[in-house]
Amino acid sequence: MLAARVLKDPYASDLEKSLAGSVLSQYGTDNQTGADLQTLASAALKDPASSERIKKLAGSVVSQSTTDR
Repeated sequence: MLAARVLKDPYASDLEKSLAGSVLSQYGTDNQTGADLQTLASAALKDPASSERIKKLAGSVVSQSTTDR
């Protein structure tokens, strides 16, 4: 799983680790992304400078978000 690899990667950015931690904390649960992290993930998806890895993680985080926001 990408999120687990990111958390073990000593070169991963703080953003990557935050997104990966969120993905893993919600995996197999009914937990949803918090508003702050949802905003961060959305911004990462819109940023053309975001790496493919960040976009994959951000997409996963956003997909686990509540639709009420």
